[in-house]
Amino acid sequence: MHFFSDNATPVCPEVMAAIMAADRADHGYDGDAWSGRLNGAFSELFGTKAVALWIATGTAANSIALACLSPPYGGVLCHEEAHIVVDECGAPGFYTHGASLMALPGEGAKLSPDIVTERLKAIRPDVHQVPARAISITQATEYGLAYTPDEVAVLGDLARDHGLGFHMDGARFANAVAHLGCHPGDVTWRAGVDILSFGCVKNGGMIGEALVFFGERAEARAAEAARRRKRAGHLFSKGRYLAAQLLAMVEDDLWLRNARAANAAAQALAEGAPGRLMHPVEANELFVRLSPAEKARLRAQGFDFYDWGEDAARLVTNWSQDAGNVKPLADAIGALQG
Repeated sequence: MHFFSDNATPVCPEVMAAIMAADRADHGYDGDAWSGRLNGAFSELFGTKAVALWIATGTAANSIALACLSPPYGGVLCHEEAHIVVDECGAPGFYTHGASLMALPGEGAKLSPDIVTERLKAIRPDVHQVPARAISITQATEYGLAYTPDEVAVLGDLARDHGLGFHMDGARFANAVAHLGCHPGDVTWRAGVDILSFGCVKNGGMIGEALVFFGERAEARAAEAARRRKRAGHLFSKGRYLAAQLLAMVEDDLWLRNARAANAAAQALAEGAPGRLMHPVEANELFVRLSPAEKARLRAQGFDFYDWGEDAARLVTNWSQDAGNVKPLADAIGALQG
């Protein structure tokens, strides 16, 4: 049983059917009928006018978004364990042509408004220091915690008051919204988010993510992102296959159904690991204290997962699981108590 990552899961049937339905001649690049429906579909989903682009990967989505918000001499305030800091191989710096990532600490990989404020105060308004130009947060965080609408709004107010762009890495946005039970607009544009990287692959897609732009500058930023997408070599000639997946996700609430299934599976695992959880389980990731010997015992029983340091592991559930089919691992972890 695999609990490596939700990147490794199969494509969900509805998305595969949408890809097959798009398998006919149409215009190339993003001039096809499916791509032409993205703005309307995401506007309806978020309850406001939005501009949406399909993007090949999450790395490209995050990096192109930041390039639209920060010049090369600017800085992006983010958590020190954010994906853009730890797992993008320097892509944000590459796409922004040198913008700095201003990495900050925070419990559960969440940015604290107080710490952000103190960092902003420390930046002198002269040419010798990097000026902050954007804030980037991850929803859900790298430790599986969800920012509430109020938490996002406080950071959104800080961004507005200091003239900063506000980006959200939503690789597991669906899992966060499913946990919060709120309208997706409440944790994005209503809270001040300018650009959302909307995850698809981790939630049952095959390939491709979305960049969603909000606010008065949405069209201008989306136009810039479209040029950066082309310049980076990410403008697929048959973009309809990416657009079709995104439409399948959002037009019938598949994105939420898949996320709820993954979250429920994570909760079932959490119930089987009392006293071992390193963080609250709010999405589909669990960080569990396990000794090397205990990890070896679980792997010998056929359970695959990533180490998280010497004495812990990360377990990730996905759309294709439920409480029943993760029960063997929950039981196996429970049996380690003896």
